[in-house]
Amino acid sequence: MSDELPVTEAELQSYTDGRLAAGRRAEVDGWLSARPEEAERIAAYQRAGEELRALYASVLTEPLPERLQQAASGKPRSHGGRARWRVVALAAGWAIAGAALGAIAGWNLHAWRAAPTAAVADSMVVMARRAAVAHAVYSPEVRHPVEVGADQEQHLVTWLSKRLGLKVKAPKLEEAGMALVGGRLLPGETGPVAQFMYQTERGRRITLYVRAEAAPHAEISFRYARENNVGVFYWIEREGSYAVASADLSKDELLKIATMVYKQLEP
Repeated sequence: MSDELPVTEAELQSYTDGRLAAGRRAEVDGWLSARPEEAERIAAYQRAGEELRALYASVLTEPLPERLQQAASGKPRSHGGRARWRVVALAAGWAIAGAALGAIAGWNLHAWRAAPTAAVADSMVVMARRAAVAHAVYSPEVRHPVEVGADQEQHLVTWLSKRLGLKVKAPKLEEAGMALVGGRLLPGETGPVAQFMYQTERGRRITLYVRAEAAPHAEISFRYARENNVGVFYWIEREGSYAVASADLSKDELLKIATMVYKQLEP
């Protein structure tokens, strides 16, 4: 494949969703055939999407409430375009809310809200890799896994929020058998980032990696990546990027944790 046409992360996601033009798709096929690790990553995305669609197909076909159907069929008011878009937004909101009754389905629809630009998508991949590396470095530590312990949680949250310029918090994960160990400040590619660490009674650990964005973003699609033996679910929520990483949990277990974190961090 020509070096003049590099494959971007945005194209890979379009390829995964079956939205890439046929000609370009053939080129990406060739690019992936020479990169087994990337091919496996994309195949994992496709398998996850198929599983989610099969599991929540009935939710996605639920009818809209009658009041929304009536609104959609009515004539727009004086604000014309705004009224039409308000109806569309309400309808989309209903679909998303219905799907959110199944936690994983919420992620599936969340991924449809916005397609990241190539630059943002590439930045997300870099963040996921840094989150995986940070997890691999600090999660094995026994005596010094964090800078500030859970016994100083309020100080930790205040300190990290001030340094990142972003209001952060440590999600409560007791329902998943995870207790907060503490957290630390780390250097990121564009500024400081925060890392929170949790563990089970048996010492299985996950970390939450938080990065402030230079400018607010729309909600950008949920992603999964695997770096060596570390699995990472990551996403962008307006002013912050988040990644939940673990080498101890299966993909399904990590997905449940990521869902809990997302729900607690969502504005």
